[in-house]
Amino acid sequence: MNLNRRTLLKLSAASATLAAPGFIGTASARTRTVTVASLFGDDKPETKIWVKIGELVEAKLPGRFKFNIVKSGALGGEKEVAEGVRLGSVQASLSTVSSLTGWVPELQILDLPFLFRDADHVRKVVSGDTGAGLKDKLAAQQFVVGDFINYGARHLLTKEPVTRPDQLKGKKIRVIQSPLHTKLWSAFGTIPVGIPITETYNALATGVADAMDLTKSAYTGFKLYEVVPNMTETGHIWASGVIYYARGFWNQLDADEKAALSEASREGALYFNQLIVEDETASVQTALAKGGKLLKPEAFEDWQKGAQGVWQDFAGIVGGADKINAVRNVA
Repeated sequence: MNLNRRTLLKLSAASATLAAPGFIGTASARTRTVTVASLFGDDKPETKIWVKIGELVEAKLPGRFKFNIVKSGALGGEKEVAEGVRLGSVQASLSTVSSLTGWVPELQILDLPFLFRDADHVRKVVSGDTGAGLKDKLAAQQFVVGDFINYGARHLLTKEPVTRPDQLKGKKIRVIQSPLHTKLWSAFGTIPVGIPITETYNALATGVADAMDLTKSAYTGFKLYEVVPNMTETGHIWASGVIYYARGFWNQLDADEKAALSEASREGALYFNQLIVEDETASVQTALAKGGKLLKPEAFEDWQKGAQGVWQDFAGIVGGADKINAVRNVA
């Protein structure tokens, strides 16, 4: 065979390629695509956290994971995404605990109105025995929790100014599809309507709903100041959430992969919580510039009194009155 320089170079390249498959093929086989659902775009904490987690995991285990972040609610609202996780079509996401209570009713202890003093109080509770128990219950329902996160406090959003609870009577209010949220707003004489978050803007714009409650960050993220310009700072519920993975996906991982994702999730949760604080400040400024208004609630004791019945109704579900008091008194 006549071997010229070009032929030799081709053979050398081929030899190098053939020598490499053991490494390249193994790396390729071990690369796992993680389809992640995010409700928002690149600029919001809900997406930034997954970029952060991806970077942390890549630094720990180069080439083992590829994070495919599907943004802007393209895979549906929290309930639809949770179903996708259970079915295995989605490998990871974030969710408010409210949207997972259909599978784990005990999560509603984190949604009890006016139970938590501040974000630090919430963090201590989810980092202790209460959080550990809830993680176990979620895992039994196909959701493996990387860590808890805090979306901030929920506030009342209305078309017309509302500062006292009696002004809500007869209004249609969009609620998370959760019995606790339905009970809470029914106590104030409203008509609760369960609507996925991704459909909320149109529902408010067309009169299907007159009001809702949401965090400051999400209020601006969904541009709701255009349809419900009044935000009354009730801070009635601290919106806890979780970073979670599909159990079917998780069970396929080896010990090193699980450890890397767990560590990245814990660090990601702290990053997310700080991003939310910063994003809330920016979100309020944006909403005010776009015509939104911030209102202070009046007769605050009436707001609290109206919510107290929720504690009684859900005590048996979340672990009893003693459990609620123990959470309330965490120092």
